[in-house]
Amino acid sequence: MDVDLVVLGGGSAGLAGAFRAAAHGARVVLLEPAEFGGTCVNHGCVPKKAMWLAADLAAKISLAADLGFAVAAPAADGKGLDWKELVALRQRYIAGIHAIYQRMLDEAGIVWMPCRGRLHDARTVVTEPGVHLHARHVLVATGGSPVRPDIPGAELAGVSDDFFKLCGAPARVGIIGGGYIAVELAGVLQALGSRVEVFVRGPRLLANMDAEVATQLQEDMTQHGVRLHLATPLQALERAEPHDAADGERVRVLHKGPAPETEAFDCVILATGRRPNSDGIGLEALGVQIDERGAIVVDAYEDTSVPGIHAVGDVTGKLELTPVAIAAARRLMDRLFGGRAGAKLDYENVPTVVFSHPPLGTVGLTEEQARERHGDAVKVYTSRFRPMLTALVDSPQRSLFKLVCVGKEERVVGIHLLGEAADEILQGFAVALKLGVTKQQLDDTVAIHPTSAEEVVLMR
Repeated sequence: MDVDLVVLGGGSAGLAGAFRAAAHGARVVLLEPAEFGGTCVNHGCVPKKAMWLAADLAAKISLAADLGFAVAAPAADGKGLDWKELVALRQRYIAGIHAIYQRMLDEAGIVWMPCRGRLHDARTVVTEPGVHLHARHVLVATGGSPVRPDIPGAELAGVSDDFFKLCGAPARVGIIGGGYIAVELAGVLQALGSRVEVFVRGPRLLANMDAEVATQLQEDMTQHGVRLHLATPLQALERAEPHDAADGERVRVLHKGPAPETEAFDCVILATGRRPNSDGIGLEALGVQIDERGAIVVDAYEDTSVPGIHAVGDVTGKLELTPVAIAAARRLMDRLFGGRAGAKLDYENVPTVVFSHPPLGTVGLTEEQARERHGDAVKVYTSRFRPMLTALVDSPQRSLFKLVCVGKEERVVGIHLLGEAADEILQGFAVALKLGVTKQQLDDTVAIHPTSAEEVVLMR
């Protein structure tokens, strides 16, 4: 079969590339042996947000009771939630996405083959059933997978994907890791009835984000009941004796912190990073450069070291965000098939959100990064406050909004928002930062009152 493009992987990046190429008139074959949507739809953004919404609603119900509504606050053990019903609704929603993708593939004339493929040469992909696909271009978009640390007993724990197999809130949960996934799972499980402890190798959560904002998030998580063990490298996991037959298998966490042995957990989740899915598809035999993490090395145009072979998304080890993968794939196809010779994604100033409780949104440089680049030319503005709803019920949860500015004109190079609705607020301000907004221009903007968002234009 002779085509213009073969896509390996039907996740966010692969689908986006296939659809955009087909829109430009290319003949496209997509190889995907599993469900469409990859990590985002099946084990990431979408099911995670569904669980986050439920957790957020649980918190709102508690606040409603405090405000005087005749509702019962959710039980601390999560027994007020029919978890199985929530999972059924979540999976029905995801099944709808799968169906939409199938319909879109049919309408676009894209050939979907439910199998894996392996590169035979730079222009030929051989499928598992033995079909040879000859293409002008090959797009590798095979994503990434969770990794287990190389420690004794690692097999006793689940990885982040296993969270979505739960049909109820485990009584006690240990989460290993201090990044996006660990923070998000900790907040959801704590809100939905588990008692959660997080074990972090480094001195704080979210090591690559602004330190001041991350520290405030730690305080908020602690207020919600999450127990944090910072500077506590994992040493091993071991089986713990159940108190009785009903307890089932439990796991104990051994670490290098002050108290090296913890109580037994009903569930331990490893959120210790992800590895690109670059093995087994014939890349190295063709001379495609792979780095020490297993990521495919690509240039600014998503081209690999072998002409005609391209890669986008998590398999490249760049920013591991769904919107980034989609945007990079679309621009690549605009260049290959749409006549836009210089099309490429700008990886600077990409906004992102951690769906913690409360959410944390960030775009641009952290204060630490800005001072490293610009020294004394950096000026920082912050606003610490309680959103009106939490203030009404006298909740201790606090928000922290922060602007990082540079130079005499105080150009805004970083915006960091921790607080209610930060996920929704950030998008518009990210556009402003991308366009080079200054602090004075924010000051000249009339505030919308009373909102949390107004704090961005009222900082002094």
